[in-house]
Amino acid sequence: MSTKVAIVTGSNKGIGLAIVRALCKEFQGDVYLTARDVGRGQEAVKSLASDGLKAMFQQLDINDINSITAAAAYFKEKYGGVDVLVNNAGIAFKEADTTPFAVQAEVTLKTNFFATRDMLTHFMPLIKAGGRVVNVSSFVGSRTLNKCSAALQQRFRSEDITEEELVGLMQQFVDAAKKGELQKGGWPETAYGTSKTGLTTLSMILARRSSERETERTG
Repeated sequence: MSTKVAIVTGSNKGIGLAIVRALCKEFQGDVYLTARDVGRGQEAVKSLASDGLKAMFQQLDINDINSITAAAAYFKEKYGGVDVLVNNAGIAFKEADTTPFAVQAEVTLKTNFFATRDMLTHFMPLIKAGGRVVNVSSFVGSRTLNKCSAALQQRFRSEDITEEELVGLMQQFVDAAKKGELQKGGWPETAYGTSKTGLTTLSMILARRSSERETERTG
């Protein structure tokens, strides 16, 4: 039987590191801590080792498509696939940050939605039978959805929204932020919240697709 493997993105600190720590204690297989910065990632692995926990390291920058494809190829070659994937990597600007909101919107959605979608596109085909994918979202996403226009809420909550439509909506938010037309477009002024609304909706779309495929497979 091949060794099982669990991967956590953005896990050299914070929630991601806590998830790796828990997996090291409970998961029966190899646990990978990933990070953009090799030095910080390896330091995190050492800190776990000092507590008697064994984690392995793989460099992974979800904003770099080449990094994603390289990691996917590595796990396919070494393990034949992936058993657990936790998409934790994300970004949030502090309230006091003076970066123009248009920039915050583009950067936040690039990482929290578009890059995470890239991860899912390349790793979902690698998930083994009985495997699990966890996308770390936030209650802020639900709160943000309630502040959207009625039309936007209807689409986000619709059971027939497609991945392509969702991608279009996320791009609409970024474009509206750049033009200073968020209110006109029915959007609240929160990049982080909108990114999590999108991620939660994407998770529901993928779960529905997976369920439909399983139904087709079992007849």
